[in-house]
Amino acid sequence: MSGRVDAVTVTGDQTTAATDVSNDPYASSVGTKRRNPCVTVTLVAAVVGLAAYAVLRLFVSGVLDTDGNRYTAAALALNPYAALTGALLAAIALLARRWWTAALAVALSVALAATLMPRVLADPQPAASGPTIRVLALNMYFGNAAAEDVVQLVRERAIDVLALLELDPAAVSALDTAGLDGVMPHRVFEPAGAAVGSGIASRHPLRELSLAGPSLLAQPSARVRIGETDVEVVAVHPVVPVSNVVKWRQELRDMPAAPNDGPARILAGDFNATLDHAAFRRVLDSGYVDAAEQTGAALETTWPRRRSAPPVTLDHVLVDARAAVRDFEVIDVDGSDHSAVFAAVTLPS
Repeated sequence: MSGRVDAVTVTGDQTTAATDVSNDPYASSVGTKRRNPCVTVTLVAAVVGLAAYAVLRLFVSGVLDTDGNRYTAAALALNPYAALTGALLAAIALLARRWWTAALAVALSVALAATLMPRVLADPQPAASGPTIRVLALNMYFGNAAAEDVVQLVRERAIDVLALLELDPAAVSALDTAGLDGVMPHRVFEPAGAAVGSGIASRHPLRELSLAGPSLLAQPSARVRIGETDVEVVAVHPVVPVSNVVKWRQELRDMPAAPNDGPARILAGDFNATLDHAAFRRVLDSGYVDAAEQTGAALETTWPRRRSAPPVTLDHVLVDARAAVRDFEVIDVDGSDHSAVFAAVTLPS
């Protein structure tokens, strides 16, 4: 005999049977399914982590204007991935019907993505009317970049000024054997092993300068004469922040500001920094624009090419704000873990 109790209610000519199934062990459950707490906890933990990252990028770096220690400096380079992670978390939370978690993930993703939008939108350029200089910068990865490929790039792209980082004596010999000295006879080279060496080569006459501050890695500079117009170029290579964040910050701080008049100035090389670093943005604020950002190509990554780490944008051509960026490109070169960065820049008259 079942423990079920039936009640019958009669109203007019209608009969309604109400059945109490609370004591029926065979009755199926009615209503929404209970949410899996493991899914909720996992999603909430992930969004909390994303929120912590957003505080780092938007407040610590964006408002307080600091990159923190070497760990936070490394994390800041991953901002594009954090924005994508937020969008992915929002989609998962929506599928799992965790509405508030999804809403927070969307808000965080949008806030981080807002810092990336200027990097994909080309900017109007000033009305510069001087000669156009074509600049190529490459980290040669301890001198291992294929010298023939570098010289071929110089010839094919009609490069005027070449900035080389991690330039050792063997690389200089290989470059000259490949014909660099014939194409670019003017140079300021400081070759050295252990990634310390750097150099500037030019088609046009140049004069060595000393524009960058003291640095662990060589950062030569020169004034290049193109026709009747001078331009100053610095080969940039500060230390890596994960090895010495204080020295990295100081070496970026010691980058020369763009002058208000006189020859335009270009900083080109491996900055070991991205647009998400406050230390790098301070360099921009001293009178420069990023050539990649000016052309809407600033999300193209330059390092690493042969490692499993997430690719980020460490190599840049910073241009005097009085000049006009006509073209920008990221180019792979065999033998290097960095891509080369190319920019065509019209100088002010």
